[in-house]
Amino acid sequence: MTQTIKAGTILVEERAHLPNSLLLEGESGSNGWTAVREAGSAFEKTIGAQGWTFFFMAGELTATAFGFDRQKALRSAVQRLIANVKSQHCNSIEISRIVLNSFLGLPYVRVSAHPRRLQKGTVFLPADGAGSDPAPFSRTQSYGG
Repeated sequence: MTQTIKAGTILVEERAHLPNSLLLEGESGSNGWTAVREAGSAFEKTIGAQGWTFFFMAGELTATAFGFDRQKALRSAVQRLIANVKSQHCNSIEISRIVLNSFLGLPYVRVSAHPRRLQKGTVFLPADGAGSDPAPFSRTQSYGG
């Protein structure tokens, strides 16, 4: 999967409920997330036509991983970002920047990304569990009065 990760890559949790027309790349990582085949704007247009929303969360997340094996360091940094995204009840992530550099001769990879949430409807409703859809509104709930 790391060959497909670059700035602009969108990763979606494989367990997430998705629209039928959504095309994910065949190669999925062992981390349970798959890259979206379409470009970002085409992807959002496709899901918008079916009544889905791709929420963009403000605030860029950053993860850094050191190591001489750049691919392994990249995977490690992406795993850290995914853990952070899951804690925010999001099922997608959009990579915004990848920086390869070194500090005192030790190479590192810094990956920046934005959490995203793909769901049906226009109101952000975080799921109870990662990748599951929110429970429908219950008529037995009461609010005030």
